Amino acid sequence: MELTRVGVDLAKQVFQVHGVDRAERPAWCKRLKRSRWISDLEQDVEPGAEIGMEACGSAHHWARLLQSKGYRVKLIAPQFVKPYVKTNKTDANDAEAICEAMSRPSMRFVAVKTVEQQDLQAVHRVRSSLIRERTAKANQLRGLVYEYGLVAPQQISSLRRAVPEWLEDAENGLTVRFRSLLAGLYRDLQQIDERVRELDQEVATIVREHEAVGRLEQLRGIGPLTASALYALVGDARQYRNGREMAVSLGLTPRQHSSGGKERRLGISKRGDKYVRTLLIHGARSALRTAPGKTDRLSRWALALAERSHPNVAATALANKMARVAWAMLRHGTNYEPEHVAV
Repeated sequence: MELTRVGVDLAKQVFQVHGVDRAERPAWCKRLKRSRWISDLEQDVEPGAEIGMEACGSAHHWARLLQSKGYRVKLIAPQFVKPYVKTNKTDANDAEAICEAMSRPSMRFVAVKTVEQQDLQAVHRVRSSLIRERTAKANQLRGLVYEYGLVAPQQISSLRRAVPEWLEDAENGLTVRFRSLLAGLYRDLQQIDERVRELDQEVATIVREHEAVGRLEQLRGIGPLTASALYALVGDARQYRNGREMAVSLGLTPRQHSSGGKERRLGISKRGDKYVRTLLIHGARSALRTAPGKTDRLSRWALALAERSHPNVAATALANKMARVAWAMLRHGTNYEPEHVAV
């Protein structure tokens, strides 16, 4: 039995596999335990065979392990596997669907992330969750003091200055019990701020140590956060044939609804990673604000677009352009060359 392609449905403890031979006949359908599924696979599947998995939790870890053992690994986005699931959803049907989907010539695959990329991604995920937690804590504080007749400032920096003043003011009507609660919330905010600062320093260290991430900062509107988050997502960008494909994967290109020869363009698709797309668009807004007075081609193009369209449209279009330039820099290992930007 010579298996050429194996679909694997990942789980926490039990993995379902579906393998086919050269004649495309199912030849290996089993449920394997987590502790020994790699050894069982090595016994029945020769190195060089294709192993397909959905790009879900732990998929990149298993992909790296299988690649180190000589297998060709293909990761597929779950939404591209779903059309191949027959009838009911079961582990066996899912593994068969993965095996079938990975054989399609036009199928798009997910690049396997390195450990370094996953470390970077983990830093950003923790930082993002802390920002959300800080926002929730600040909103809770605003709501509580409003019940006592105090109006909290909107900016969080102003809120940090206002809380100590409220605690020191003996005439504002706050009780001893509530002052204690307010002081605890303030300490929580300070602790979150400290954790965010630590992660910002970690990101800055990564940018200094990694040449490719540092080069991305040459683009106007891209700072340490955006550069490191973009690299964590796309790596060296070799999985994309051109910059437009990377912009499409980030959801920065228009959706289409065409029928009967009539083409209709809608808003951006918002596909892919929302966090990275948000950073790119915010960076583009910053670049637009500083564009007046700049003489490079990209700044002149962005300003001309902002004059004849909505500012949000111009910012999104500039973010699209930034993503395409970033692809060229990552793919070819080059510095930013403003005179070569296509506008």
